[in-house]
This record gives sequence, structure tokens and C-alpha cells, in this order.
Amino acid sequence: MIRLTLSLVLTTFLLLSCKSPEEPFTKKTYPVKGKIMVDGKEPDFPLQITCHNTGEIDTEHPTASGSISKRGGTFELSTYTTGDGIPPGDYVLTFVWKKFDVMSRSYTGPDKLNKRYDEPEKSDIKFSVVEGKPTDLGVIELTTK
Repeated sequence: MIRLTLSLVLTTFLLLSCKSPEEPFTKKTYPVKGKIMVDGKEPDFPLQITCHNTGEIDTEHPTASGSISKRGGTFELSTYTTGDGIPPGDYVLTFVWKKFDVMSRSYTGPDKLNKRYDEPEKSDIKFSVVEGKPTDLGVIELTTK
């Protein structure tokens, strides 16, 4: 009887101690990709891309989405993990193109896009993400002039 009781207590303890912590709340995301061209050419340095929700802000579970363009100007927007996409909604993209300083691991210097696209009010790159559908933004033409 004592063995059975000890066995039950030990099993219960092990089950309770092995319980995984609650996962943080995550929204369903859908892939969004595109390509950036600047003055008709592929950019020689990565651009910082920030995604701004133009709809109602979710104050209970806010998200931040964006990306850094890859060589050749391609990008995939991310919210929780690299390339996972963004939640459904209406968005505007902002772009900043500065030189990456390897030593400080930060972007420095003037914006090569002359601050044309650095605020949501200035950018006309708008799109919607629909639940269940990937979004291809195609080629986005930006200018320094």
C-alpha cells in the first residue's frame, strides 16, 4: 500500500513538474513578399522595412512587423519569426536605406532615400493581407530623387 501511494505521489509530482509553461499568444500570420528597386536598380545595401497597421490597433495583443531586404532587393515580412508573415489587415510600408556599420551592428548615416518613405504618412505603399492567402507585392519602385 505504501509503495502504491508513493508511486502515485511520485507520478503526480512528475506530471505536474513536466507541465510546459503557457505559450505566449500569437496571431495567425500569412506570408507577404516582394522586391524593392531603387531608381530602377537593385539596392546595394539592405533596406529597413517597417509594416504599419492602418486599421484599429490591437491594444491587448499588439504586434510589430517588418523586414530587412536581402541581396537583390527581395524581402519577406516577419512578425514572430523570420519570414512568417503578418496578421490579416490593412497596412502601409515605410523604408529607410542607411549603411550598415558592422562594428556597431547598427544602421548609420543619412537615409539614401532622402526620407521620402520613412513615415507612414509619406509612403503610398499600401496593401491588405487577407486571411488564408499569401500576398505578393511584386516589385516596389522607390526613388532617391
